[in-house]
Amino acid sequence: MHNPNFSSGPCSKRPSWNLQALADAAVGRSHRSALGKEKLAKAIEETKRILEIPAGYQVGIMPASDTGAFEAALWSLLGPRPVTVLVWESFSEGWATDVAKQLKLNPTILRADYGKIPDLKAVDWSGDVVFVANGTTSGVKIPDWEWIPADREGLSICDATSAVFAMEVDWAKVDALTFSWQKCLGSEAAHGMLVLGPRAQERIAAYDPPWPLPKIFRMKKAGKLDLAIFQGDTINTPSMLCVEDYLDALAWAAGLGLKGLIARSEANLGVVEEFVAANDWIAFLAEDKKIRSNTSVCLTVVAEEVRRLAPAEREKFLKGISSELAKRKIAYDINSYRDAPAGFRFWCGPTVEPGDLRTALGALKEVYEERVKALGHN
Repeated sequence: MHNPNFSSGPCSKRPSWNLQALADAAVGRSHRSALGKEKLAKAIEETKRILEIPAGYQVGIMPASDTGAFEAALWSLLGPRPVTVLVWESFSEGWATDVAKQLKLNPTILRADYGKIPDLKAVDWSGDVVFVANGTTSGVKIPDWEWIPADREGLSICDATSAVFAMEVDWAKVDALTFSWQKCLGSEAAHGMLVLGPRAQERIAAYDPPWPLPKIFRMKKAGKLDLAIFQGDTINTPSMLCVEDYLDALAWAAGLGLKGLIARSEANLGVVEEFVAANDWIAFLAEDKKIRSNTSVCLTVVAEEVRRLAPAEREKFLKGISSELAKRKIAYDINSYRDAPAGFRFWCGPTVEPGDLRTALGALKEVYEERVKALGHN
């Protein structure tokens, strides 16, 4: 049966998922009960095992999805050193705004347009550096982890929500990293994961920010990192139904292994690459293959008959194609992000099947050609 779900968040469920997967959820039970604690601890331990997170790193479940986890990192860690924020799409722009306008830290901001990436060699590692591993709204990922020095003075603070479970992470280059359940494993939203390396843990223990910390950001107790948070004693009440769904997704992921998950996502990107190579009217927003995302794949229409349309008309034309594919139940939620250049965005993470992607792309071509033909008659 064809799966038309290509949303970039919440993302498609694992293959063959159904509600029966939640049958053992600890609903109606306290998250502080023995059963609740057991499930939360298992979620943390399985995350660490599958992602091959080194010993000495702490992993905790945080409120408010990746946003909550990353804000907790920013508000708890930043301040002692200068800050650089790398911006090349909307979410990284949001982090720059928070650092500049909420924390008022006067950061250095290195920007690039959608489809590009800032000069990573220009980063000053004497200070803390805030960046995304994969730009969900631009289809641009970091090319590797080599640009982060092992002897850095500042902290490496990474939003990796569209990368983990689908791209390699060099944990030695990471001091703090966040992601959510809803992305690469297609689990449910509202819960985030925070990974703290030894240097970030030391920062939290030694540093008290000058600003008030909301309760959901507080990770310190009696002057030390509160390790209970990283053993499943969550700051606020999690949904045990969502926890069960995440455990189900982790069990599926464990069967494939990290390399298998990455291979599935890269195979999906390969399907899109074949389609783009065969159709000269469409192209990747990220022209450079080294920085092209294999999860949030962003496409732009380069045909002259579409490019010459006024911006508002062009956007209407492309959204009409997306709407038609949704009406046909072939591809849902493939519009480009609202702040990104008009085009299409297909989630190609490991839960997506290549056959479904081929079907959707074939229909995209069909509808596009129908609409372009109609344009010529107007």
